[in-house]
Amino acid sequence: MRPSAERSRPAGRRQVLVPFLLSLFGGALPDQIHYSIPEELATNSVVGNLAKDLGFHVRDLPARKLRVSGEKEYFTVNQESGDLLVSGRIDREQICGKKPLCVLDFDAVAENPLNIFHVAVLVQDINDNTPVFKQNHIDLKIVESSQPGSAFPLDPALDSDAGPNSLQRYHLNDNEYFDLLEKQTPDGRKYPELILKHSLDREEQNYHQLVLRAVDGGDPPQSGTTQIRIQVTDANDNPPVFSQDLYRVSLREDMPPGTSVLQVTATDQDEGVNAEITYSFHNVDEQVAHFFHLDERTGEITTKDYLDFEVANSYTLRLEAKDPGDLAAHCSIQVDIVDENDCAPEVTVTSVFSPLPEDAPRGTVIALIKTRDRDSGENGEVYCRVFGDGEFKLKSSSKNYYKLVTDGVLDREQIPQYNITITATDRGKPPLSSSTSITLHIADVNDNAPAFHEASYVVHVAENNPPGASIAQVSASDPDLGPNGHISYSIVATDLEPQALSSYVSVSEQSGVVFAQRAFDHEQLRTFKLTLQARDQGSPALSANVSLRVLVDDLNDNAPRVLYPMLGPDGSALFDTVPRAAQPGYLVTKVVAVDPDSGHNAWLSYHVLQASEPGIFSLGLRTGEVRTARALGDRDAARQRLLVAVRDGGQPPLSATATLLLVFADSLQEALPDLSDRPAPSDPQAELQFYLVLALTLISVLFLLAVTLAIAMRLRRSSSPASWGCIQPRLSSKSGPGVLPNYSEGTLPHSYNLCIASQSAKTEFNFLSVSPGSVPTQDLLCDDASWAPSTNHGDTGVPFASDTILEVSFTYFDYFHFAF
Repeated sequence: MRPSAERSRPAGRRQVLVPFLLSLFGGALPDQIHYSIPEELATNSVVGNLAKDLGFHVRDLPARKLRVSGEKEYFTVNQESGDLLVSGRIDREQICGKKPLCVLDFDAVAENPLNIFHVAVLVQDINDNTPVFKQNHIDLKIVESSQPGSAFPLDPALDSDAGPNSLQRYHLNDNEYFDLLEKQTPDGRKYPELILKHSLDREEQNYHQLVLRAVDGGDPPQSGTTQIRIQVTDANDNPPVFSQDLYRVSLREDMPPGTSVLQVTATDQDEGVNAEITYSFHNVDEQVAHFFHLDERTGEITTKDYLDFEVANSYTLRLEAKDPGDLAAHCSIQVDIVDENDCAPEVTVTSVFSPLPEDAPRGTVIALIKTRDRDSGENGEVYCRVFGDGEFKLKSSSKNYYKLVTDGVLDREQIPQYNITITATDRGKPPLSSSTSITLHIADVNDNAPAFHEASYVVHVAENNPPGASIAQVSASDPDLGPNGHISYSIVATDLEPQALSSYVSVSEQSGVVFAQRAFDHEQLRTFKLTLQARDQGSPALSANVSLRVLVDDLNDNAPRVLYPMLGPDGSALFDTVPRAAQPGYLVTKVVAVDPDSGHNAWLSYHVLQASEPGIFSLGLRTGEVRTARALGDRDAARQRLLVAVRDGGQPPLSATATLLLVFADSLQEALPDLSDRPAPSDPQAELQFYLVLALTLISVLFLLAVTLAIAMRLRRSSSPASWGCIQPRLSSKSGPGVLPNYSEGTLPHSYNLCIASQSAKTEFNFLSVSPGSVPTQDLLCDDASWAPSTNHGDTGVPFASDTILEVSFTYFDYFHFAF
């Protein structure tokens, strides 16, 4: 038999309601899904297609995770088809007892989004139990004087089934003296009474045997029988009589065992032995015998065990009072159990969504909370509270259901997990409560960008560093977990040329260590700036930038360089003139030097290493100025030589030297003779030139001798003497005869003497050359009154005349003086 599914509303109306209600996040259906099944179905029997009845598509079932919450021992959901299946034995009599309706209420929970659906399964009774009498036979003693119409209650049969399948009627076999009457107790149970139809005569028949049958309403009906054995006794005129037919007693459920419930009293008007009455339970079920004790002599009823309102809220006790003649009286006692607040609420946590992402929005459902209190009335009314860190609250979802939702912003970096305590309290007096705890883990999301430990970095790197050396390290941290907190470093900007960046620096992607790819030179690059980025591996990735300024520190790797005095093109040193009348402190010249280094490494100092005559000149330690220290004496040489050392302030210091040639003279012409004695620097090329000039000179001398002889011979034949002229040398055409020009502008002319014959048909030139950069010697000057040269120049032996003078000057300029 396949179970049928039924709805509490028409099918058409439910199809409209379901899609609308499913759209409400975390909501519950306002009505229940109803199914009806018979008890004792086989395991995995289909109750109904729950997914279809809820409006789910089969393809959505894996994501929705539809499941049963509550009655898991009886039902389960097939995750592939959505069928509601029987998972265990369903025995209606065990679950619901004699209740007319046996309904299993439970909830179906679906996720993504979270929904709660109430399901009610009506368990239908099947006729699986036969009516059974407690005893196989019933013994009765009836006085022969009993009047027709007298009733004798009998013990009922028991049938665990309910409804139509329960015990419905009794049958008594056909006989002459007795008939059967069915009666019903206040709690609805039927029991038989034997009715006397005719008077009995013990002497005629003292024993009667009857068969009592109990029949249920099943299809087919089932029945049980017992034998009634009746013994007719001698007359006993007066039966016992109870003071009232029905007693009502209220008893609190927390009364301890042994508590007196009631004492009943029956009276018998007979005397003697016939007035002795005994009390007994009559027509009661097993629960009465378990919880209550009856004193057969006094009629006092006491409790035998703790009563539980949640098990049964009332009991019906039927008592029989019987005298020795088997005359009996019957009464009923209705014991009502008063509920006490003796059951603490039960809290059940289902569907805990952990771990929960830290970026979950406010109102996200974390768990479902179900409460239950077996007490009734106010004692069974439950309310819940949540104790946590203020980030959570409870929302009533439906009857006995709460949703635990977020009520604040979560941050895993501050609180990685929460211990949430949920307390359920009833409204009894005094109230009872119970608690349960939930551990909620917070899942990380990439909500934190890397943060550098410094706002900016400045590092100093000494120049001439080895390539590949570590020059700095930047460090950033990210409180996120896993890839969200894994940081890589890179260079994203620089003030260097982009194409040259890789040849200067690089950064380790993992450690943030910055390496120099080349040796830095302070004189070429003193500082540069990098922008470094720390980037996590989250999705999307977050990053942060920081600036790194690299300062290249100077080392003393450059010696000072002398700018003045500088060497001439031929490598010879230039000279400076000092007036003979110079007073102490006279500024003669200045040594000028530079150092490409910086700071102390470029602080220059000037020192005299060697002097021709110490004490004549002083040298400024920081200025390099050469001044006269005293007046020039007659014994002081006209030529002075100073060797000056220029040192920087580095450790160790580096130095350079400069040679100063100083000549005491009032004019340049006066200084030239002193300079002519200066030895020329040794030069292999100059030696070669010497031999070439010597050879040329010899050839010229031979040529001139030949010419001279020819002229001498011609003169002898001539009638008039020959006349010769020599060009008088002048240092400048602008100066007057015998006056030296002013060379304050820093140039020194180099002149050549040209001698020619005044009356000769040919003009002959003789050049005495002076190398550029060298100081003209005395041989360059022709014979005049001030210089008084020899009459022979250039070793030609040609006499010069003074009547004709032609000056031809070939002048080039050389650097002479650097003034500050």
